[in-house]
Amino acid sequence: MTAAVEVEAPKVIDGLSADEYHADRTSISSSGLRALLAPGCPAQFKYDRDHPTPPKKEFDLGHAAHQMLLGEGPEIDVLDFDNYLTKAAKTARAEAYDMGVVPLLRREYEQVEAMVAAVRSHPDASSLLAMQGVAEQSIYWTDPDTGIRCRVRPDWLVQHPRVTLVVDLKTTTDASPDACSKAIESYAYHQQGALYIDGVQAAGLAPEGARFIWIFVSKKAPHLVTVRELADQDQDIGRARNERALRIYRDCEQTDTWPDWTGPVPTIPQLGMPTWATIRQFEEYIGE
Repeated sequence: MTAAVEVEAPKVIDGLSADEYHADRTSISSSGLRALLAPGCPAQFKYDRDHPTPPKKEFDLGHAAHQMLLGEGPEIDVLDFDNYLTKAAKTARAEAYDMGVVPLLRREYEQVEAMVAAVRSHPDASSLLAMQGVAEQSIYWTDPDTGIRCRVRPDWLVQHPRVTLVVDLKTTTDASPDACSKAIESYAYHQQGALYIDGVQAAGLAPEGARFIWIFVSKKAPHLVTVRELADQDQDIGRARNERALRIYRDCEQTDTWPDWTGPVPTIPQLGMPTWATIRQFEEYIGE
């Protein structure tokens, strides 16, 4: 097929820092595409991109686990405080963030060590991470239909002779399969998986195809681990979501118009309860 636009060649970059990767305004990542779709909207996406927020503490355990398991990411600064209630502790944490490192209390550091040990002792997770691979490789390519430059940064990329494995590590409060399934829907992780598969294939890193696999590890002791592959049907849905988000992003960039959830409408739309609630209450009060 002939590309609809002039396509810039794919690029694979080793050693690019996470800060440089996330600061790139010439391309869009999976998190950006997900933010453009409901419950997000282009207006919120643009504001958040133009006004980056400081590091969020809830991500510290995940960043630390990535660093310990994969050897990539910000360094860890263990702080000898019981909590962050004192001025000295708050100052030490702020200084760590300013230096680009992850601050952890001693008990938090021990928690991450236990999480890492659980992953390393899990038969499937340990086998995936024991394969020869590359951590945090930055991959860029151009979507041929929209001309939008895209980027992905797999946690762990394994180029096996028969298939390329894209492994994504998620730290979570609940690693049960049911909870992980709900997280896929809530955070559109299937959209992320589809984009990562498309990215590694576009960059020529998956000549025999790619598979996207999650390693979910619980933050709660005993730090249980669930390893799952992205379902084929959800991969197709995630890809369709990405295609729509790419078209939205292209149109917003071309017109410099970033609408909210509603956009221009001729009349005020109606708003009601969620569909499931409407059906239930209709049956209870009207459909007798």
